[in-house]
Amino acid sequence: MTIPLADAAAQDPLIPTWPELIIGTVVFVIVFGVLARMLLPRIIKTLNEREDAIQGGINRADEAQAEAAQLLEQYRAQLSDARQEASRIRSEAQEQGAQIIAELRERAEAESRRITEAAQSQIEAERQQALISLRTEVGSLATELASRIVGESLTDQARQSRMVDRFLDGLETQSNRVGQ
Repeated sequence: MTIPLADAAAQDPLIPTWPELIIGTVVFVIVFGVLARMLLPRIIKTLNEREDAIQGGINRADEAQAEAAQLLEQYRAQLSDARQEASRIRSEAQEQGAQIIAELRERAEAESRRITEAAQSQIEAERQQALISLRTEVGSLATELASRIVGESLTDQARQSRMVDRFLDGLETQSNRVGQ
C-alpha cells in the first residue's frame, strides 16, 4: 500500500511538504550567499591574521634561538679566551716566582760569601795580631831568659830583635818540617 506524499506529510510531521522544501532551499541559498559575502571575508581575514601571528611568533622564536646560539658561541669564545689568559697569567707567575727564588738564592749566596770572606779576613787579622803579640811576648821572655842564662843584660833593642827573629824563624821551619 502506497500512501500518497501529501497524505504522508499530513501523517508525519518530520517530512516537509514540497512548498516548504523549496522555500527552505531558496532561503538557505540566500542566507548562505549573504553569509558567504559578509562573513567569509572576515573569517578569512581573521584566519590570515592568526596564521601571520603564528608564523611571526615562529619566526621570532627562530630569530631568538639564532641570537641565543650566537650569544652562546660568543660566551664560549670569551670563556676560552679567559681560560687562556688565566693560563698565561699562571705561567707568568710561575716564571716570576722562579726568577725571584733564583734571585734570592743568588743574593743569599753572595751574602754568605761576603760574610765568609769577612770572617776569614777578620780571623787572618786576629791571627796576625796574635802572632805579633806572641812574637813580642816570646821575644821579651826569651830576652829575659837569655839574660838570666848569660848573666848579662841584653837590653839592646836591635840585638834583641835579631835574636828573637832568628829564634822564631827556627821554630817556624821546625814546625813546617813536622807538618809535612
